[in-house]
Amino acid sequence: MIGVTTRQNQTNKQQEEVSDSMNQATEAADELYRIRDTYFTSDANDKINKLQSQSQIALNLLDSIPPEERKLASQRAMYEYLKGKILDVFPEYSKKAEDHLSKAVKLNPSLADAWLCLGNCIWKKGDLSATRNCFTLALSKGPNKRILSQLSMLERRMAQGADNQEEIVAESIKHAKEAIALDVKDGNSWYNLGNACLTCFFVTGAWDHSKLQQSLKAYQNAEKDESMKLNPDLYFNCATVNTYLENYERALSGFEAAASIDPCLNASEEVEKMINLFDKIDSLLKGQVKAKRLASLTLSLSEIQLNPSHKRATIDNLLDGLNKTIAVVGKVLFFIKHGNITPLYYLVCDSNQVCFVLTVYGISNDAIKEGDQVTLLDPYFRNNDFSWNEKHYEFRSVRVDFLEQVQVNGKPIHPRHSVRSSIYAQHKP
Repeated sequence: MIGVTTRQNQTNKQQEEVSDSMNQATEAADELYRIRDTYFTSDANDKINKLQSQSQIALNLLDSIPPEERKLASQRAMYEYLKGKILDVFPEYSKKAEDHLSKAVKLNPSLADAWLCLGNCIWKKGDLSATRNCFTLALSKGPNKRILSQLSMLERRMAQGADNQEEIVAESIKHAKEAIALDVKDGNSWYNLGNACLTCFFVTGAWDHSKLQQSLKAYQNAEKDESMKLNPDLYFNCATVNTYLENYERALSGFEAAASIDPCLNASEEVEKMINLFDKIDSLLKGQVKAKRLASLTLSLSEIQLNPSHKRATIDNLLDGLNKTIAVVGKVLFFIKHGNITPLYYLVCDSNQVCFVLTVYGISNDAIKEGDQVTLLDPYFRNNDFSWNEKHYEFRSVRVDFLEQVQVNGKPIHPRHSVRSSIYAQHKP
């Protein structure tokens, strides 16, 4: 009896040692992914070298567990899962990682984390259907916020180029919300929802500002989670939303925050492009066409006939936001070139010879030209007043989102000039 007890104690001790070793390997793998997600330098090779070094440490810890102490199927499954996860930390696809992860799910089909990791691995080689199958199988083991977020992310990727984009992105939003329902304080889930709403804004025609507002609110909730403070994509995507909402100062701050975390992002370039644009606007407004020339240019504006449904007004009459049943007639003085494709910027003067900036979305750049007369229907007005790096910018602007909101030389714009944005929220698998 004493011998049986002794052997049992030895077995228990061996299992504890195996468990301790496996826990150490698990912690090393988690640390590896923490480095992947939070360590950024100006030299991308530096990060790769750090990941290679840390992955070797994690593999050594894992392989220090003797084969005879990996006899149980559950132990072997965990070993294969961790090995595959460690090998899959790099951006490129790894056949070895897939092989180990495939073994893990065969040994223990209930290991949801292994299914999730296998899906991420297969995603890298472009097999989106197989990736979805892995995530679905992982979810079949029980509700999981990380798996739901990855599935949501995958669906946004699958939507690109698909005939039923809107339907797929709607599913992405649904799964993002399901993840939040499991943990309302999880910043990554909120970040994922923000990305889903931002993608929805673009695939539905880039006109529904409520989608941008939903995205912005989700990003703001994500920022409440301390673990998201080192996510540069959160700040970059939030800045993108603020750019489209023309919250320029917030956009600049967001891009700058993203650049400070990850110098390899093009966030600094976004700041530079925006500042160059504002400097051009400032220069044009200060060097306005002389009064006599303006008077000559705007003389014919009063001849433009308006639909009885709209009341003629000038920039000085507009209120912040949407001005329904109002029409502003202006002369296009300059097309303002800048670094981004969208929106288009023009310097326009109204019949009172007051200059303002016209921002145009969803319309090709050959629809409105310098010298054209434009009639702006239901104008969305904004008084921009902000400072950046001790320089003050102030200008009034009118935003156009639809062909129907603008007429050129008294005529509607032809539908062929309609363009559709196709920008997607940034994402790193």
